[in-house]
Amino acid sequence: MKAAVIVFPGLNRDRDMIAALTKIGGAKPAIVWHQDTAIPDVDLIVIPGGFSYGDYLRCGAIAARSPIMDIVRQRAEAGVRVLGVCNGFQILIEAGLLPGALMRNTSLKFVCREVKLEVVNADTAFTRGYRHGQIIRCPVAHHDGNYFADAETLDRIEGEGQVAFRYAQGTNPNGSINDIAGVLNAGKNVVGLMPHPENLIEAAHGGDDGRALFAAALQQVA
Repeated sequence: MKAAVIVFPGLNRDRDMIAALTKIGGAKPAIVWHQDTAIPDVDLIVIPGGFSYGDYLRCGAIAARSPIMDIVRQRAEAGVRVLGVCNGFQILIEAGLLPGALMRNTSLKFVCREVKLEVVNADTAFTRGYRHGQIIRCPVAHHDGNYFADAETLDRIEGEGQVAFRYAQGTNPNGSINDIAGVLNAGKNVVGLMPHPENLIEAAHGGDDGRALFAAALQQVA
């Protein structure tokens, strides 16, 4: 299965993401620079974490208006899988590909630690390697990960299975409403999450709880 990683100036998790996709998928993903005007024919597009454009204006807001995001949007509408992690999640929300908003952490501090996640919807192309209700470990590193949605949107995404992951066992690091850590679009082919599964895929990382997400997205899990 072919994958591509979109790189914006200021991202700092692109190498981690490329390494994870290469190790799990068995082939290096295509690297697409934000000023490119095309994305190769791939099955999975990934936007990694970091600080695109220095987080000026709002986190992800400038990157979301890059011409490459028009291509990402077209591919998503055609059913291609799109994964955004941390700043990638922020970019997908700012680009209108995912519902809700990501605000400053309620602590007003950058948070870097391990959290526990509950798998809320295990019936998607990204989560089918987990069990519904499974608790996994995952690191976070962000300043603006406080997920918010208005009441109508919140009811819809909760009722239609668009919540992919929830912070579990009192580990919510940012004040996200309903402890939401990751959300899906209505078609379930676009997902964004604040935690970094690419940083917990092998024993050298201290665990491999994040590996199943990539194995599923790369169609290695039936």
